[in-house]
Amino acid sequence: MTRNDMISFQSPISAQRPNEAGKPMTAINRESTISRASLSKSEVKSYTNRYISFSSDNPTVFHTIAYFNNQLESHGFTQLSERESWTQKLSAGGKYFVERNGSSLIAFVVGKNYRPGNGASMIACHADVLTTRLKPISALPNKAGYLQLGVAPYADALNSTWWDRDLGIGGRVLIKDKSTGKIETKLVKLGWPIARIPTLAPHFGGAASIANANKETQMVPIIGLDDVASDGEQKEDEWKPSLLGGAGTFAATQPPRLVKAIAGELSIQDCKYSTIVSWGLELYDIQSAQLGGLEKEFIFAGRIDDRLCSFSAIEALLASSESSANSLGGGVVDDSSILKIVGLFDDEEIGSLLRQGAHGNLLPITIERISQSFAGLDAGADVLAQTYANSFLISADVSHAVNPNYLGSYLENHSPSLNVGIAIQADANGHTTTDSVSTALLQRIADKSDSKLQVFHTRNDTREGGTVGPMLSSVMGVRAIDAGVPQLSMHSIRATTGSLDPGLGVKLFKGFFDHFEEVDKEFT
Repeated sequence: MTRNDMISFQSPISAQRPNEAGKPMTAINRESTISRASLSKSEVKSYTNRYISFSSDNPTVFHTIAYFNNQLESHGFTQLSERESWTQKLSAGGKYFVERNGSSLIAFVVGKNYRPGNGASMIACHADVLTTRLKPISALPNKAGYLQLGVAPYADALNSTWWDRDLGIGGRVLIKDKSTGKIETKLVKLGWPIARIPTLAPHFGGAASIANANKETQMVPIIGLDDVASDGEQKEDEWKPSLLGGAGTFAATQPPRLVKAIAGELSIQDCKYSTIVSWGLELYDIQSAQLGGLEKEFIFAGRIDDRLCSFSAIEALLASSESSANSLGGGVVDDSSILKIVGLFDDEEIGSLLRQGAHGNLLPITIERISQSFAGLDAGADVLAQTYANSFLISADVSHAVNPNYLGSYLENHSPSLNVGIAIQADANGHTTTDSVSTALLQRIADKSDSKLQVFHTRNDTREGGTVGPMLSSVMGVRAIDAGVPQLSMHSIRATTGSLDPGLGVKLFKGFFDHFEEVDKEFT
């Protein structure tokens, strides 16, 4: 199927566009307004290497949220605590973010002219990815002279793409300061591959098939060799856990060499292994993201689903509201009357039911607290209901790009291409939030931001996957659409997207933040 065979909603360039060269508009009054110009081609391309660096440097959900926290702070956002009152901390024109569990995040900008009951333009993504997590007691008896690691698949991980990959390890470690009694969290990632899940050579016949491999017994990572190689499997009763860190400590339940490696990375002295209270570590493909294709039109990377939309959404919020809290310093001010919100959630791949998932209350409770901070004694169900009715949500999860080797699996005219633009995801049975009204509204946004929209729909003999959209839009009653950046090989340990797609995502999402308030007035 060629690109011309697809339904690709084309957005004409406005005849009133003030800059024919495609460069961003200059704000007329930088103390009272921000640029509403769409991103130029060069600006779209500028996000390619930034996404590649982000993807390579932040392998776990904890690293990802910490990265976005730093990005937000460096752009003038103020971090809020869920444990404290926000009543005296929020102001019109301000920029804020709050995190939960170190794995989910809400960032929001309050328009200079915001009033209680006004709506919000929202983008929701998930920051978790398919991964393989260490079991609570990850130390295992050595077999045939190999050190192995007890792991469990998160969602659909440990699938066939995990065989024979160079696997790194990273996550968060909880450490107790014995002098103060306080427990702090530190992020860690080792700079080399420490694990591998080896296949059985095809010479062994049917036993080498990976089609129905047992994830508990045949996909156990090897992480080293025993000091004294064994001719065969050790007897179960000969193995005893190490007491590294002392009997009864967390470190004593983990592989000693792994404890030493993690402690070394965090500069924990040998005699203080017992200060490691717990950890949440996972394995990940250590190969860096990189450009590919004859003209470097692809990005080959791990963890595209859904770090790609998460990256584009945060970057769009930053681009739309740059310097909005720095008017006294000569910066630009977001003069809108609405809230601009990005929500990044954990646990989408396993159903979103935990408190840091989209099914938790993080997004609606954040909006409620904002409303209460500005409405004061007038805050209540009426103001909140008005806010939701005036709001709109983009549920931004990656979409399926057309695979030329499996054209028969795609629905004709509903097969997105790479490097074209965001794809609307439609489903007749409510697995997505897309409807005729939300499609028309996003098309108007695309028109104003010089963006192209594509559309994806499954065949009648397959089922669409789920997103965070239905659960969020139903609990708040907000209008919504599902739309995301296309990719190939979803749920593979290595996947493919277009080299322009990160920037094209930023372009449309920025346009959504810039133009929603204006476009919404067209829909009664």
